[in-house]
Amino acid sequence: MRRTLLPYLWPVLIGVLGAIVLLNAFPQLIGRQAPSTPAPYELAPSAPEEPAESRDAPEVRQAEPLTRQQGPVSYAQAVARAAPAVVNIYSSRVVEREEHPLMSDPFFRQFFGDETPRRQRMLSSLGSGVIVSEDGYVLTNHHVIRGADQIQVALRDGRETLAEVIGTDPESDLAVLRIELASLPVIELTDTTQIAIGDVSLAIGNPFGVGQTVTMGIISATGRSHLGLNAYEDFIQTDAAINPGNSGGALVNAEGALIGINTAIFSRSGGSQGIGFAIPANLARSILEELVVKGRVIRGWMGVEAQELNQELAASFGLQNPIGVVIAGVVPGGPGDRAGLQPGDVLLEVDGEPVLDPRQTMSDIAAVEPGTRLPLTLVRGGERREVTIELGERPTPRLPRPEQR
Repeated sequence: MRRTLLPYLWPVLIGVLGAIVLLNAFPQLIGRQAPSTPAPYELAPSAPEEPAESRDAPEVRQAEPLTRQQGPVSYAQAVARAAPAVVNIYSSRVVEREEHPLMSDPFFRQFFGDETPRRQRMLSSLGSGVIVSEDGYVLTNHHVIRGADQIQVALRDGRETLAEVIGTDPESDLAVLRIELASLPVIELTDTTQIAIGDVSLAIGNPFGVGQTVTMGIISATGRSHLGLNAYEDFIQTDAAINPGNSGGALVNAEGALIGINTAIFSRSGGSQGIGFAIPANLARSILEELVVKGRVIRGWMGVEAQELNQELAASFGLQNPIGVVIAGVVPGGPGDRAGLQPGDVLLEVDGEPVLDPRQTMSDIAAVEPGTRLPLTLVRGGERREVTIELGERPTPRLPRPEQR
């Protein structure tokens, strides 16, 4: 008798286990709220902030469209136009360390009380930047100057000066500095909607601190995203050699105009392997203007966390095709919460446009002015619903403090 029951018990056990896993993953199916997780962002304070210093938008030079004819034998003219505007950036910060590792032991610390002997140590980092305005504005990467107490800029002509940080945008990894020098060389910016895969590209920077260097390659791809480098990604990919110290430097075309700001590489060894990424000049220009004029980058925000909808998830929500994104979390008190959005909702359309990719949707929402009301189409419990959301301003993310070591 025991043997005859075994074939029937296994399907029942498997079915029960599957139901438990499904309910744990999607507690909203039985009306239970998913456990809330700490929001990775801080809501903007209600108290008015002190107005930033008023500045006019910087005047940048627009380059002429690239002439795609017979390639030149030499790119010396392009380098001569662009290289003087590429600077070396030396950032430093002072950290304190205990005089001896034993001081971390409470037994030894009790003999010194609060007057534990400490010492200061200077940490320095190296990067590059690009002068984009005669007013002295310099574009570089946020990670090049992050946490710096002092930033020194060295020009190709030998001049050196300290730089003022105008503003930074960690989510695009861009920063704007300003230097006070006369007769500054300025680079021209291209319209990056006109670049093409296969165009020649030159990377100019200060790799490994050896001095200004130029490497050549081509534009390998455009619109690269889903790399996990920044919150907002729309990278230009190039095979021009980019190495540590090139960050914040210029990626220019065959005529010496700025295509993008060199930012990152894909490498298994730490050196260049022919896969480098640059922030497009169009995006860099918009960030530059917002940081200079407003002191910060203002982005639209829905206050939700979304994940991609695959075939299995679509079937569990009663959808035939994996179209849309699943709302995995809602920030308490955020725009999505006020609009009534819930975890488990499937977002199909935003302002009449179909939603296919969470990152692309986030980028599109960021480009909309806070306070704008947008219609949303979603599916909840198998029913199609129409909701209107009023976008808020995306708060500044809480970033970890630079490690002191």
